[in-house]
Amino acid sequence: MSYQNYVIAAYAVFAVVLGWDYISTRLQIRRELGNARRRAARHAGRSTPKSPDELTR
Repeated sequence: MSYQNYVIAAYAVFAVVLGWDYISTRLQIRRELGNARRRAARHAGRSTPKSPDELTR
């Protein structure tokens, strides 16, 4: 009895899971960087309206 097919299948599953882990991590990093850039752009574009009673520094 040969276990060659089982070993090949196990390595194939390992390679697929390893590849998926790499790709999903890269996609998550890209998504979070985009969110941070959009948040920074919104924050930079936001002007705080000053009331006439507010003192300036």
